[in-house]
Amino acid sequence: MMRRRFGIAVGVAAGLAAAPAIAGECGALANLKIEAVNLHSAAEVPATGDLPAYCRVLGTVRPATSFEVRLPLQNWNGKYYGTGCGGFCGSLLSDQPGFTNAMNHGLRRGYAASTMDGGHWGTGAADGRWAAGDLVARMDWGQRAVTETARAAKALVRAFYDRPQQKSYFAGCSTGGRMAAMEALKYPKDFDGIISGAPALDYTGLVATTFAWVTKANTGADGKPILTTPRVKLVADAVAASCGTKDQAGLVADPRQCNFKPSSLRCTGPASPECLSEAEIGVLEKWYAGPTDAGGRPLYPGGVPFGSEAHWPRWLTGLGNAPAILPLFAADFLRYMAFWPSPGPSYRVTDFDFAADPARMAPQAQIYNAATYDPAAEAVRPVADLAAFRDAGGKLLLYHGWGDPLVTPFMTVAFYEALARGAGTLDTLKDTARLFMVPGMDHCGIGTAGPGISDTGIDPLTALERWVEAGEAPRELVATKRDAGGAVLWSRPVCAYPQVPRPGTDGAGLTCAVP
Repeated sequence: MMRRRFGIAVGVAAGLAAAPAIAGECGALANLKIEAVNLHSAAEVPATGDLPAYCRVLGTVRPATSFEVRLPLQNWNGKYYGTGCGGFCGSLLSDQPGFTNAMNHGLRRGYAASTMDGGHWGTGAADGRWAAGDLVARMDWGQRAVTETARAAKALVRAFYDRPQQKSYFAGCSTGGRMAAMEALKYPKDFDGIISGAPALDYTGLVATTFAWVTKANTGADGKPILTTPRVKLVADAVAASCGTKDQAGLVADPRQCNFKPSSLRCTGPASPECLSEAEIGVLEKWYAGPTDAGGRPLYPGGVPFGSEAHWPRWLTGLGNAPAILPLFAADFLRYMAFWPSPGPSYRVTDFDFAADPARMAPQAQIYNAATYDPAAEAVRPVADLAAFRDAGGKLLLYHGWGDPLVTPFMTVAFYEALARGAGTLDTLKDTARLFMVPGMDHCGIGTAGPGISDTGIDPLTALERWVEAGEAPRELVATKRDAGGAVLWSRPVCAYPQVPRPGTDGAGLTCAVP
């Protein structure tokens, strides 16, 4: 049994009552008293692979937010790294695609790290049944789970190391990205630096309205999909030929600059594998345009982005024997999470009423959304500005893949511009928050098909550390595409918004410049 002694913890930390003499004693952490927290176990875990030995603590913030904290037994870097979770959460995950939702990413770098389950248990990330009749669970998932886990984790850090963390960071992608934005906006003193990746900021506008639009558009009269996975490559190749970059095959640098017309693929004669039917063209037009009301007014910013086609099989059309994921999220969100009372398992996504249902979701939007799109004003409304986070010295790094067909990227750009209006100007905002739009990147970097880079193709944490700890604001990230063996295929700068890569003065390489 390994033992490390850091001294005696005798003070009372925030949320920490009558701390026993447990500094360096992993097992004794289970006896620590933290307000509204039940600690279940604390045990040493030996080093394995690239993970150091650590003290593993399991607990629950009452009523039902399960969490895990991992405390390095040696070479602690003096910092704390909290992480979010994906989808509807429901389990404790240490490693998963989208490393910004994985606490082991921090543990490998010497951080004391934590994760949590969003305030409930579920059978998978698309299981929404826990919310059917539980407003408390909805609030925990929407706003409370992260801040309460951070409170408990910091008490454990102080007790084990006999001193508090020097800096605190939070990172999350997708739902975790929404949690990250919520932390900066509503709990501005929890973390010094926050990474918000591909944030699902407006859950009611995205997972209900937009996902219902995408699902209904691709559902035929027979209830079967209209556009299927075997047809996707034709679309992907046509978009790449129309809008792709010359140096990275298939990469659409900015889908807003792409003018591809789905009608260019319409069959003019007999049906053929080289063209699309009228019904398939109709699906594409609706997907790319995004949801609208009966008068054609947008109900959410933008649609499925050009350049995301390589990732459609996973999210939109189905991958092998696995069904498309987007309709699964839409189904359980609408059945159990979007309305009060919940309509239940008989509700179908195709039942969604685009005229009446967005307003019915307003009470839940106040619980879930870090920002909400207002169709009447065609504006994004964050739940707060970043003034308190700025005044606390916090730094927010947002990133999103331009190739993300699930949490479509246009809302993130609109959110950042709304934050800039709240701060005064983009130049003022960039001292506190910076946005990086990654060409070709799938949702949280999960898929690497086509031009997509993986979740490790960028390194936002190192950039954020330098910003928080050395005052070096990131001007760019580097996106790297690798083959299956890890060899670098290409690299390119990802510029801090609104700058974009432009050829250098000598015509070689790319540098960041105002568009």
